[in-house]
Amino acid sequence: MRSMRIHPGVRGLVRAGSVPLLLLVAAGTARAAGPEFQYVGRDDKVHGLSGPTGCVEAKGGGFRAVTNATGSRATLYREPGCKGDAVAVLPPGGGGQIQPYFASVRFSFITKAQQP
Repeated sequence: MRSMRIHPGVRGLVRAGSVPLLLLVAAGTARAAGPEFQYVGRDDKVHGLSGPTGCVEAKGGGFRAVTNATGSRATLYREPGCKGDAVAVLPPGGGGQIQPYFASVRFSFITKAQQP
């Protein structure tokens, strides 16, 4: 997994947690080629998922950046296998710094009845 959307010069700022939320949202909604779901992992590296569906292992959080440019809602869970408490829910195009850590993400298609 590699990043094509977050500029290498910005990665250090993202890892340090000093990137403004507005920049994170802009990075998450950009339609450049590359992964649609990105996060800074517990290893301080940027990870990306292209076309994710269902439950996917993803270890990140702890005030690190996450962007969801998929067409699905992303629910982040503390435990692997999308079990345990949900840490956060990111709508399509959402992003931010997630606290606390997460171990997996479930991608769910949003129907018109579920849209605001």
